[in-house]
Amino acid sequence: MKKVVDQRFSPERRQEPTSFSPETLTEHRLFKTPVWKHIRTAKVLVVLSVPLIYACAIPFLILDFWVTLYQSVCFPIYGIPQVRRGDYLIFDRGRLAYLNAIEKVGCVFCSYANGLLAYITEITARTEQRFCPIQHAHPPIQQHSRYEHFVAYGDARTYRARSQAVARAYGDLVARAK
Repeated sequence: MKKVVDQRFSPERRQEPTSFSPETLTEHRLFKTPVWKHIRTAKVLVVLSVPLIYACAIPFLILDFWVTLYQSVCFPIYGIPQVRRGDYLIFDRGRLAYLNAIEKVGCVFCSYANGLLAYITEITARTEQRFCPIQHAHPPIQQHSRYEHFVAYGDARTYRARSQAVARAYGDLVARAK
């Protein structure tokens, strides 16, 4: 079975992390708040809420594992282009010199959580396109990347005529065979 690959993110788009001049790094370090001051000035409720925030990492990791496994097994069977994790999980902010250790951990956590949810949204969007490419009667506030390809709600004739074609219409994602 031929592996289908998403081509929206070309190697040219994936750049090396931005590097700063020594002068800029020196300036960035001047804006770094010491960890002790960061903790000392935090509100008590903020400090008490931190374990609840980071406890979310456990369900996120479990979800990440299962969704990645699902995509790895099922997408090749249905000819759906796989979603690259690296296009969604980006961890560059943790290298900023003006962030202290606590802020860097927060940035890594938020990068993971938001990136993971965007990755999962793309996986489910492609799944929905394959199995139920019908727009909603009331469009969602934020439409996913595949929504525009779907058949209009209530258009039975078009659904029956085009649903199979729409379910396989990943041409904008797939590399053309040479």
